[in-house]
Amino acid sequence: MIATPDDYSWFSPERFPGLADAYCFTYVRGLTPEEVVTRLGVRVEDCSRVTLDELIRRQTFGAVAVGDWVLLVEAYGGLGVTEEIIMPLSAGTRLVSHFYLDIDGMDYFHWIDDGKIRFEFVYQEGYSHWIKDGKIQFMFRHHESYSEEMPDELAETLERIDSPVYPIAEPHEGPAFLLAERLTGITMTPRLLEESTYLCGVVPGSR
Repeated sequence: MIATPDDYSWFSPERFPGLADAYCFTYVRGLTPEEVVTRLGVRVEDCSRVTLDELIRRQTFGAVAVGDWVLLVEAYGGLGVTEEIIMPLSAGTRLVSHFYLDIDGMDYFHWIDDGKIRFEFVYQEGYSHWIKDGKIQFMFRHHESYSEEMPDELAETLERIDSPVYPIAEPHEGPAFLLAERLTGITMTPRLLEESTYLCGVVPGSR
């Protein structure tokens, strides 16, 4: 069954107070939680294992292995959309992240392969690529940080986001979850968030 934006309506402030209004989810492929923590400049021995509720209370990041990926969950944090962090964190691998802050209505989405931006949504600028005349086209001004390879694997997802059945929604209302699912193979679920145990730490200088 093909997912739609409505399939992620469960991620709400009522179900996830302290997270749904200000979150950042970051997926990094092929590393362990300990390796991701180390790349972030955090000593593993300084980390602790926590539940989602504890993570939200601490307002810090937590890392958990999901298949071949590591999922970073942040409450009121933005490591996954901070360029100085995610560019080196993506070295030799794929990184996908999405961020939302309700107070300012800020949405961000990033897909980065080995330090090159493949696709993104930027607050007040929109999507870097969109389907025009039946093809994915680059909508931003070209920059050396962008990959020249077109993200054709997102074509079907972009078509669903722009479907007349499902009017275009803000990324946090479902599209960001659809895009992340397509790029990582991971379906975000309440159970994944609520039942995971997270390796929790604080990035030096981030607080």
